[in-house]
Amino acid sequence: MLCPPGRDFYARALREGRFPADAAPAACLLATGLLYADPDDPAWLRPTAPAVALPRLLADIEGRVALHRGRAARLATAFEPFTRAEPVPGTATATDVTVLKGGPRIAAAVRLAVADARREILSIRPRGSRPWPPPYDEPWRMAEFRARGGRLRTLTQPPRDGAAPARPGTASGAGGETRALDALPPGLFVCDRTVAFIPAADGGRLAFEVRSPALVSYVATAFDILWRLAEPLSREAAPRLSGEAVPPVQREITRLLADGLTDREIAARMHMNVRTVRVHIARVAHTLGSTSRTQLGFLISRSGILEGRDPRG
Repeated sequence: MLCPPGRDFYARALREGRFPADAAPAACLLATGLLYADPDDPAWLRPTAPAVALPRLLADIEGRVALHRGRAARLATAFEPFTRAEPVPGTATATDVTVLKGGPRIAAAVRLAVADARREILSIRPRGSRPWPPPYDEPWRMAEFRARGGRLRTLTQPPRDGAAPARPGTASGAGGETRALDALPPGLFVCDRTVAFIPAADGGRLAFEVRSPALVSYVATAFDILWRLAEPLSREAAPRLSGEAVPPVQREITRLLADGLTDREIAARMHMNVRTVRVHIARVAHTLGSTSRTQLGFLISRSGILEGRDPRG
């Protein structure tokens, strides 16, 4: 508002009361009205009192702000019909790809997509990866999806050396199908071919939620190609075991696991610590030749462990 020479001139004018007009004061003083010609002698300039000048300058600024706000409001009104219009087909929008940061936000988005899914879920889960996305750590959600008649297809990697090889075959669509391929992308989760979740960082802390029809179709087609190249993992490959082949404690833990309880919930129900529960689960997995929690669920359902008398009475 005031240049350094202008501040000096204004301070001098306030001290002296007036000074000659030919003293060449800074132009900003005259433009802002801080100096005015002496009515009694135009050869002299007098300063405007600060108590008068400040409100006048503030009022001028507020007037300009109000003017810009009015322009902004009119611009927003003019653009309102455009923002409601449907995008041109083939044109990407900002909501086509959303970056999800943090496990809770990723989990919430995936759970919502699973709840809305009705037809098909495609998933890629490499061997040794932690349960991602969250529904694989919450089997009851996937069970609800399958109960709605949805088809679940999962790509994983073959069991490590020493595990029982999978036999070719197909599993029922309602129960889910799993196939193995040596090399797989880090992960993928597609619901009804309308939304895809792609992990973007290790640890499941960052993911992309993709809703662009073209992009989702692309990744779903890539999944279909890998699916045709993969070797089916038949759930019938699980060894058939009688209930007596597994100790009662492990059989009860297995039943609770199949019911969808978490390790901590099972520990509370069984009055033991979480580590002990996980040891028992690991022993059951070893007995069935399972290499992941997902595969373990399949093998339990085919092994016969839970057949017979329900321990709950």
